[in-house]
Amino acid sequence: MKKDKFTLEYPFNSVSLQILWVYISTANGLSEWFADKVTADNERHFIFEWNKHPVSARMTASRYESFVRFKWSEDEENAADGNAASKYYFEFRVQQSELTGETVLLITDFAYADEAEESRELWNHQVAVLKRLLGV
Repeated sequence: MKKDKFTLEYPFNSVSLQILWVYISTANGLSEWFADKVTADNERHFIFEWNKHPVSARMTASRYESFVRFKWSEDEENAADGNAASKYYFEFRVQQSELTGETVLLITDFAYADEAEESRELWNHQVAVLKRLLGV
């Protein structure tokens, strides 16, 4: 079964791009809002924990203060079997409008059709936690 790509956009009006970057690209920042605990054993390999259940991911690409992309280890393992999972990832992208100065967080992810709404709701909840944390 194939997952469908989706992108969500969240405005962070008064938050600087530099501050938001720390929360989306570092283990300490991600553990504040994304998962119960996040550790990185090097700059590219992350362990995300929810309810003491660890899930491994690798940072596959990043550009300072622009975007960071992760791939779940499970998807990478499935991709090794020739599965379409090789194209699945989740990405945080930060942008700042030159006209308004508004900072925007774009999240790209993949979900199965029957899980798409639940995935969107989960992201909405997690970003609401981040916004509260940042006072937005």
